[in-house]
Amino acid sequence: MTQDRLRLARTEGVGPALHRRLLARHGSAAAALAALGPRAAPAREAEREMALLEKRGARLLFLGDPGYPPLLALLEDAPLVLAAEGDLAALGRRGVALVGARNASAAGCRLAEEMAEALALKDIAVISGLARGIDGAAHVGALRTGTTIACIAGGLDRPYPRENERLQRRIAEEGGLVLSEAPLGTAPLARHFPRRNRVVAGLSLGVVVVEAALASGTLITARLAVENGRTLFAVPGHPLDPRSRGANELIRQGATLTETAEDVLLHLPEAPLPRPALPLAPFPDIPRAAAEDPAPPGDGAAQVLEMLGPVPMMVDELGRRCQLSRPELAALLTELELAGRVESLPGNRVARLP
Repeated sequence: MTQDRLRLARTEGVGPALHRRLLARHGSAAAALAALGPRAAPAREAEREMALLEKRGARLLFLGDPGYPPLLALLEDAPLVLAAEGDLAALGRRGVALVGARNASAAGCRLAEEMAEALALKDIAVISGLARGIDGAAHVGALRTGTTIACIAGGLDRPYPRENERLQRRIAEEGGLVLSEAPLGTAPLARHFPRRNRVVAGLSLGVVVVEAALASGTLITARLAVENGRTLFAVPGHPLDPRSRGANELIRQGATLTETAEDVLLHLPEAPLPRPALPLAPFPDIPRAAAEDPAPPGDGAAQVLEMLGPVPMMVDELGRRCQLSRPELAALLTELELAGRVESLPGNRVARLP
């Protein structure tokens, strides 16, 4: 019975290993719940969740069922249940994760959009975490030509960050898919993001890192991918940009250097590798705050600096991505140039100074 299976999956302390033991010992979810007694998740909560999911047009995918993502099921700690909103056909395509910095440069976002668009055109499902920066850009690019899968840290009804609420709705309504292993109403707390990252990696045949600092949540996804036999790709970045140090280090350790979608398609396998392909060295500890989306910049100058890097970019594109008018952007760039933070270059281009 679906309700019994959901209750067992939502019971606190019942992870994949204990779940397997309970079913092996008792034979069914109903019998396992009876053995757990008052520890089991209440029936009324499961009923309520199922009713709300049905109202949203979402459905539940249980580990072991035919509709459950087969690559994700290979993980030892695969989620017992996923709430899915959108087109389940996206799970039938080969998947490539495209992840990176939340405080991404405008150039990085542009590359992520264009690579996702090209991959989706080749019938690849582009997978990411619906965060700011690279994740959001990847989803947007993929929707132009194909499909995308967004894996979120909270419940389906708790979009995060808030500015991506419309994008989450677009994904669910325009042929993409939104997945969450959390119950409805679950707030996206910092401890939930590494679990979200394992779903991103687990759904994918390959993971592309576009921009990532050495101490960043993106490297959690990269490590999980390698540990589970997924192919790792990384886009090289400018050595003076700290957002590129993680990706550059991955290349140094053996990740496939990637500049275009063709680089990914050329090296993407048909199935996960039987063992880790790269012996990744330890990375610096990731601060607690890095596991969670940072707050958006508080003013225009901070937003402009966040978007810029050492690689020059066109001022017009910077204005579009920052959503600033030309007079506003011109004033900010003048102020930042006088302060020695940016440099104006020929061809109406600008770069951030180290």
